[in-house]
Amino acid sequence: MQNFSQQRSSLLAWLQSQGIRDQRVLFALEQVPRELFVEQDLLSLAYADRALPISQGQTISQPLMVATMTQALNLSGRERVLEIGTGSGYQTALLAQLAGKVYSIERYPELARQAKERLSHLPCKSPVTLLVGDGTLGWPEAAPYDRILVTAAAPAIPSALLDQLAPGGLLVIPVGSEQARQDLQVVQRTAEGFSTRSLGYCVFVPLIGAQGWKESCEP
Repeated sequence: MQNFSQQRSSLLAWLQSQGIRDQRVLFALEQVPRELFVEQDLLSLAYADRALPISQGQTISQPLMVATMTQALNLSGRERVLEIGTGSGYQTALLAQLAGKVYSIERYPELARQAKERLSHLPCKSPVTLLVGDGTLGWPEAAPYDRILVTAAAPAIPSALLDQLAPGGLLVIPVGSEQARQDLQVVQRTAEGFSTRSLGYCVFVPLIGAQGWKESCEP
């Protein structure tokens, strides 16, 4: 089996040079093998800083974007986190190293099955519960959440997710009126309502669902 340790180390050095400073995030990136989550014919690109295609027309996000979003969550290790868009399961695995409890929703049953299988081979520090469903509606039965991470772009922030965010909680989500270009936003629930700041430009697959894009927006 191919050894990716050198590529992993090079990627971590690159991420640090690009502003990833959270040592817990860097350690999680070191511990979770990205090669386990990419397609077999793309293994040589497992530690390239680029998004890669997976099944169902979806992608595994580029490492810098994954690290940026994870760092923005400001996790201490005790939080209950809701992830919208399990995808390959890579981001889920990172969250399981950094949070207290992870809930993840995937709309494609086959992706959810594959992610569950991959996660079963990893020593996740925290429990992970997967659900197949409409991520734009969140997971109200387990709410509220200290953190919510959305890994697909919405036309606007779904109100269901805002409703399920705990006081003081953070929501990280790509938002944009155009599917080819979005703004990565961090929303915090405050005593007065919600405050929002931008982390800059990003490109994600569309978030499909009742409070997202419609089916026709899919690739």
